[in-house]
Amino acid sequence: MQLCEQVQVEMVPTDAIQKADRSPVTVADFGSQALICKAIGDAFSDDVIVAEESAQALKENASLLERVTGYVNRFCKETPHSAETVCEWIDRGSGEVGPNFWTLDPIDGTKGFLRRDQYAIALAYIVDGTVQLGVLGCPNLPYQLNDEDAERGCLFVAIRESFESTHGDSEAHGSIANALGITESPVRMDSQVKYGIVSRGEASLYIRLPNPAYPDYRECIWDHAAGLIVVEEAGGTVTDANGIPLNFLTGKRMHENRGVVATNGKLHQHVLKALAKS
Repeated sequence: MQLCEQVQVEMVPTDAIQKADRSPVTVADFGSQALICKAIGDAFSDDVIVAEESAQALKENASLLERVTGYVNRFCKETPHSAETVCEWIDRGSGEVGPNFWTLDPIDGTKGFLRRDQYAIALAYIVDGTVQLGVLGCPNLPYQLNDEDAERGCLFVAIRESFESTHGDSEAHGSIANALGITESPVRMDSQVKYGIVSRGEASLYIRLPNPAYPDYRECIWDHAAGLIVVEEAGGTVTDANGIPLNFLTGKRMHENRGVVATNGKLHQHVLKALAKS
């Protein structure tokens, strides 16, 4: 989190580039992934990590790689490491989905990060398709959502015991809210921070439906795994729009699931019924 916060303060225009899918990636995305993958690799050397970023773009951009390496060394309490080593740490996240694996989004909500708005560092550990551990670091989230003077920076951790409007269907979200009698305006923000505010009771539900222009779109596992367990361990419920549990074993995208619904639990069946009628 400290690396991301520092990059946000010192960021220059060349610290962000566009990936092949036209989504942005920044020095902070790469640096965050490097440090987290290093920490997991040092503690659990045989564990598989499925992360969002690859070091390939860095290897093709010397100045960006230099910036990333500088930030990583600033926050790595060891002898300075080479750019090659930093790339190796990032690429520890190139694993594939299997029986046991970590999934990481080093910055969930990069556009929010670039606006100096909400974003999250999201990490989850999945065993046989079930999320067992989730961590959400939300550096810009106030302790109380509606208190502008509240301190910022929240960490959500859950262990299971034995705003991008173009991403979703805003019209459908509104009709569902009307069907449920919800009159409050929706809170729009980027990243899995939304799961965090549901878990602490500042929102009753979070709905994410595919944009009608892209009906076959399916969600990435790293965008939801950590948030799911944070909500569930707080007593809430998370499924897809059809009430089916999220399946994290179909690859990097949840091909068997359509959309996501996260609620405080009490509303869940009512939301699913409203979705079925919409």
